[in-house]
Amino acid sequence: MASIYQLKPAFQGLLRPLANWLARIGISANTVTVVAAILSVVVGGLIAAWPAATWPLLILPVFLFLRMALNAIDGMLAREHDQQTRAGAILNELGDVVSDAALYLPLALVAGFHPALVVAIVVTAIIGEMTGVLGPQVGASRRYDGPMGKSDRAFVFGALALWAGLGGPTEPGVNWILAAMVVGSAWTIVNRARSALAEGRPGNG
Repeated sequence: MASIYQLKPAFQGLLRPLANWLARIGISANTVTVVAAILSVVVGGLIAAWPAATWPLLILPVFLFLRMALNAIDGMLAREHDQQTRAGAILNELGDVVSDAALYLPLALVAGFHPALVVAIVVTAIIGEMTGVLGPQVGASRRYDGPMGKSDRAFVFGALALWAGLGGPTEPGVNWILAAMVVGSAWTIVNRARSALAEGRPGNG
């Protein structure tokens, strides 16, 4: 299933010189992961503290792009600079889930964003990431199937936050999009489970 995640190799190619420089000056993959999670909590906190203001919403799409860059960089540091560890793998997965929750749940406080739909997206996103992580348990790879993976969520939420931050009308259009994201997230769970089972070793299902 198509996903923005498929653009990751090209994005990494652009960021590789920066990742190489960070490795040379001693910045670790885990440091980048932790910084991304902390910044996510800060940006989400700004939205939660000022849900009626537009400027936190305008910060969100900029930060989501930065977060995608940090996520790509920490992966390159780990794989290409001999920094892969079991602790780092756990930190990376937990950091993604914490960051998603911290960034998106505060949007439930923003006028025009239906709280139940925002919460449903975050919950199904967490289940989707858990489903992807379970791939190796059945002899498959870590699954990143779409249509609503981490990068896809970031793109849509970033676009919605930009629209709302610029004063665009939010109802009912934003909530129709949020509802579609819930469906897409549920579909992603099914796709990842099916792909993992298809790829996994016979006899594990």
